[in-house]
Amino acid sequence: MNRLFAFAALLLIGAAPPHSTRARDLGVPFEGTPGPLNAITDVAGVEVGHTTLISGSGPRVRGKGPVRTGVTAVLPRGRQSTSPVFAGWFTLNAAGEMTGTTWLEERGLLDGPVMITNTHSVGVVRDAAVRWMVDRGWESDWHVPVTAETWDGALNDLNGFHVRQGHALAALQSARSGPVAEGSVGGGTGMMCNDFKGGIGTSSRRLAGDRGGYTVGVLVQCNYGYFARRTLRIAGAPVGRDLASTHLPCFVRPVDSPVMPYQTCGTAAASGASGDERERDGSIIVVIATDAPLLPHQLRRIAKRPSLGLGRLGSIAANGSGDIFIAFSTANPDLRSVGGESSPPVAMLANDRLSPLFEAVTQATEEAVVNAMVAAKTMEGADGLRVYGLPHEKLRQILAKYNRLDAAGASSAR
Repeated sequence: MNRLFAFAALLLIGAAPPHSTRARDLGVPFEGTPGPLNAITDVAGVEVGHTTLISGSGPRVRGKGPVRTGVTAVLPRGRQSTSPVFAGWFTLNAAGEMTGTTWLEERGLLDGPVMITNTHSVGVVRDAAVRWMVDRGWESDWHVPVTAETWDGALNDLNGFHVRQGHALAALQSARSGPVAEGSVGGGTGMMCNDFKGGIGTSSRRLAGDRGGYTVGVLVQCNYGYFARRTLRIAGAPVGRDLASTHLPCFVRPVDSPVMPYQTCGTAAASGASGDERERDGSIIVVIATDAPLLPHQLRRIAKRPSLGLGRLGSIAANGSGDIFIAFSTANPDLRSVGGESSPPVAMLANDRLSPLFEAVTQATEEAVVNAMVAAKTMEGADGLRVYGLPHEKLRQILAKYNRLDAAGASSAR
């Protein structure tokens, strides 16, 4: 019954996400001009849906919980279209998974949705995407959809395999345009980021008319930087270092936790020590959408640029981090006959016009991650592990200390 209740509640989240505080509401300054929603759905046609699974508390019992996980679906042309899009992908560090990328690389086309979930649910979510495409009459005898993951095994009973095909199908069916729910929702439910609660975040940039007037949207599932609070930078300010010096708790866990056996970050961060060698491990998935007319080789170049936005935030793409990015273009609306007998007209932006798009992706990635952290609230999961949300007022104080607080922007946003 609890699972059915969570399942039904999620459809409401996917259709009409409640307003939550975002980074700009707090006065965090960012470069560039966002679209009206400041979300990946500012790119016309793109739809996003979530299924969020939260149940249980206390000790981890495999197969029973506690459950803190879910599925996020990004549909490049929405639920009503079966036309592919040109796409490209890039892996900054490969300690992770994104299915379907070899076929995408081979022909430069993305068929179907981009799905994001936890590490051990990639297979069932991928199979659900295949089923959804078959049921919708996607024009192919076989399908290799894209499904990506990040690890939520600290807060979630990962080995309990709680995500089912029905949950993935619900995320697809609930996908809509408009505002996107952020924080601990969908695939981001059980994620951590920079030693705080992480999850789903989104942002967009709209180029000026003399730069093409195109829109770029980014959606992230951020789960990188375990124990790496000290390296977090926001708007150029050493937010993580200053928060570490306040002895603000990193997270609380039982000493005998079998899943998090290495040193808690509170002691390491407060003392300035590096802690365990795996302190910056984790993962991040970045999905980039644009309406600029780009070909696959150009989208591969676009897909590299989230690396720069993450670098601004202090990420180093650590050894155990899966940093995998995918980019697609919604231009060139009818690509179903590409590779067939007909020769459809294809538009392409000149390569020397790409730099503004590179800048937009970098900016939107940076803001999407901060939006995810601002939206994500403190969560307690398996074995009593408690991961804290980024403290809003302390963030404002630190930004003000370094003359980075946009007080006017915060006032107007509120």
